[in-house]
Amino acid sequence: MKTVIYPGTFDPITNGHLDIIERTAVLFPQVIVAVAASPTKKPLFDLQDRVRLAEESVAHLPNVRVIGFSGLLADAVKEHHITAIIRGMRTTMDFEYELQLAHLNRVLSQGVESLFLPSTEQWSYVSSTIVREIYLHNGDVEQFVPPPVLNALNRRRKADA
Repeated sequence: MKTVIYPGTFDPITNGHLDIIERTAVLFPQVIVAVAASPTKKPLFDLQDRVRLAEESVAHLPNVRVIGFSGLLADAVKEHHITAIIRGMRTTMDFEYELQLAHLNRVLSQGVESLFLPSTEQWSYVSSTIVREIYLHNGDVEQFVPPPVLNALNRRRKADA
């Protein structure tokens, strides 16, 4: 069975991420969404919450599972016997960065390839960074995130008030 991995910080998972996951789930029999700890990024949500939010957001996809990981993606690739790494791309700037990572991951994981999936036009301008900025400035992010994320952000806002 071919298993692919879609890694990211997912802080928070957005509708753009969800679109990539749904499209990947049609193409491959098994998809792992790998939520990276990424402590240097100082995430809004801790790893456990990001994993839970991703799980809730992909619950409708029977061939998708979510894991949390810290350390190198190449180690998760080896541990889970991954066929390919899926990366979403919004812009040409993404391509240059992702191409470097693809080369690096191919070396570190003994040849596992990266597949680039362009974002759909509808989500090409949405990123977790932008969603966090809108949220932190009390803007409405409902159209950019799945319902579980919106609920978590609303609970967080109420707790901070």
